[in-house]
Amino acid sequence: MGRMDTDTTGAWLSRDELRDARERLPILYVDLVPVRVDERSTVTSIGLLLRATSEGAIRRELVSGRVLYHERIRDAIMRHIEKDLGPMALPQVPLAPQPFAIAEYFPTPGVTPFHDPRQHAVSMAHVVVVMGDCAPSQDALDLAWLSPQEAMDLARTDEMSGGHGVLLRQALAHLGFAV
Repeated sequence: MGRMDTDTTGAWLSRDELRDARERLPILYVDLVPVRVDERSTVTSIGLLLRATSEGAIRRELVSGRVLYHERIRDAIMRHIEKDLGPMALPQVPLAPQPFAIAEYFPTPGVTPFHDPRQHAVSMAHVVVVMGDCAPSQDALDLAWLSPQEAMDLARTDEMSGGHGVLLRQALAHLGFAV
């Protein structure tokens, strides 16, 4: 979480308000698997971000972020794709997006495969086709486009943190790839 935002619409919380909310309520998130497709809509590559964790480790991650108060899921998907992949990513988000999975993140490791030490969060996971030029932005160090097989191999390692490898395998299964 960055510095305090001062948006007057009431969608943003101060750092202290967010900390207090995280101690009391599950927070709604979206986890996004950006993909590129060919002319037959077959997935050809999957985009994964490279980020530094708060502990200083370097990990591959999905695009992920909070859903704001009074924000539609579709708008949250668009905002986070553009935030992490740049304004020219050109995400193709359906009018009524349907998640391929729901992930429950807990601050206590081992409750589910999904762990976030900051909070209890519920995330709707979506596959998002991107058509434009993508470049890592915000706090991402890199963006790698992997073949579905390379993504599957990576998802089986500990290079993906917090359960993102599990979600990536679920996304690949949802897309028809053997897991």
